[in-house]
Amino acid sequence: MNDFQFITPSEVMEYLFCPRFVYYMNILKIEQHEHRRTLVNKGRDIHKLKMVQNKEYLRKKAGAIDKLTDVYLSSEKLKLVGKVDEVLFLADGSAAPLDYKYAFWENKVYKTLKYQQILYALLIMENFQVPVYKAFIVYTRSQNHLEELAITPKMLDKAKLILDEIFMIINLEKYPKPAKAKRKCLDCTYRNLCSV
Repeated sequence: MNDFQFITPSEVMEYLFCPRFVYYMNILKIEQHEHRRTLVNKGRDIHKLKMVQNKEYLRKKAGAIDKLTDVYLSSEKLKLVGKVDEVLFLADGSAAPLDYKYAFWENKVYKTLKYQQILYALLIMENFQVPVYKAFIVYTRSQNHLEELAITPKMLDKAKLILDEIFMIINLEKYPKPAKAKRKCLDCTYRNLCSV
């Protein structure tokens, strides 16, 4: 039995990419060595730069009346911790996460990014005691395209179920099934260890 405490939205994204990430990272304690991936490093550098550029324009476009930046949030109840790029406070009394991504806008919000924002919404709701009805993602490689994502109660419930699935893997030290789409294995940092 594992006495594991907290996970991050990034780990949930990894789980959604392939459930075995949780097992390799949290049970076997094998690091990803992501730093070897050039695009990941470039994205981190651009992300830092974008955190200081063009923020006011994007906030106005999102309808923010106030904001907090680089906000570290945690939830004992959800066993979740994360750092939100920005928490926007909107005129209707709600709040919204705003996240910068070193990515191109491809006319859809991918499931991994969607659930990252939903988890940030859960953290914001618990920490600030305000409703969250939407989230914003800035795609920095598409001239800072600002995409709005609706957050529904059904999505919040689904995110909680995903957290339960992850903690089941961790607590039972259960080796999960791999991702259904085998093409994901080509870019996986664990492809040499996995029995797929």
